Amino acid sequence: MATATHPVSIAPLRAEGAGRVLHKGRQTKAAIVEAALGLAAQIGLEGLSIGALAEVTGMSKSGVFAHFGSREELQISVIREYHDRFENEVFYPALQQERGLPRLTALFDNWMQRTSTEIDSGCIYISGAVEFDDRPGPVRDALASTVNTWQSALRRAIEIAQSLQQLDTQADPQQIAFEIHGLILALHYEARFLRNPGATERARKGFAQICARYMPTAAR
Repeated sequence: MATATHPVSIAPLRAEGAGRVLHKGRQTKAAIVEAALGLAAQIGLEGLSIGALAEVTGMSKSGVFAHFGSREELQISVIREYHDRFENEVFYPALQQERGLPRLTALFDNWMQRTSTEIDSGCIYISGAVEFDDRPGPVRDALASTVNTWQSALRRAIEIAQSLQQLDTQADPQQIAFEIHGLILALHYEARFLRNPGATERARKGFAQICARYMPTAAR
């Protein structure tokens, strides 16, 4: 007696195969962005090109182009990846600290630590600002957006410290953030460009002086 056979649906197999291709495509794109991030840290965002990345990754130009479509989109992808890593190293760990000055201090310490590790590789926030400060377009917009996001987080930490009466409530949080940011820029310049020793300690001392200057009158 013949046994009836049931055809196997190929839909799940097709879905599984498509999933593998999609996963591999994401892995390849992530590897390209990783290589581009390292390249941008050395030569700047402006130095990135499809050809340069093809040479670094051992891929064809068409293979790299297929993942981004343009040099501009490649640059934006690098900015986004840099920002994600910045948040993971600087912002999110600081959230584990108590609200107020402890969290603000952690933000600065983490930021300073990252700046110190970028002495040899360079900071895309800083180099990118120099490259695109007077060049309107999507790349500049993406870079400015990520910097503004971080600046907003810094100001929010300052405002929380003010609400807890740990910093003067009459002080302008944007002014405090401006002064703190200035310390990071000075640290990068002193450590990376001038190679002056002791820059990290001077930055840390500067932060302590800013906090002391903006303490509530009663606490002072």
